[in-house]
Amino acid sequence: MFKGIYKVLKKYPLSLVVLAVIVYLSFFKPPTVSLSMVKHLDKFVHLVMYGGFCSVLWFEYFFTHCKVNFKKVLLWIFVAPILFSGAVEFGQAYLTDYRGGEFADFVFNTVGVILAALFGVYVIHPFMKKHNLCGKRRF
Repeated sequence: MFKGIYKVLKKYPLSLVVLAVIVYLSFFKPPTVSLSMVKHLDKFVHLVMYGGFCSVLWFEYFFTHCKVNFKKVLLWIFVAPILFSGAVEFGQAYLTDYRGGEFADFVFNTVGVILAALFGVYVIHPFMKKHNLCGKRRF
């Protein structure tokens, strides 16, 4: 069991840091600030958080793999972040009295994951292949 955890820590350190930041930002008690000047700013933040997280996942995946294992990628870089974002929204709604889970937040999280998948497949992977970076780190 510890070998598997260690392997994940070695392969995806940046992704785990970004995930920890997302968890913190999702559950800390924010200061009372009016953001009414920028309509739907929080939705953009959700898109950027999950899009950024999954982009880092794609980068680290291709840094350790040359070929895409579509079953693993579909599960761990696409479905798992979407399910995780849903769990966070439920957690905000039912585990805190100062945050609220919103379906719209979940939708924007999902859009961020989808955009990151497109970015990963069509930008990150070709870039890393072109510069011979795929599979450079082997664990």
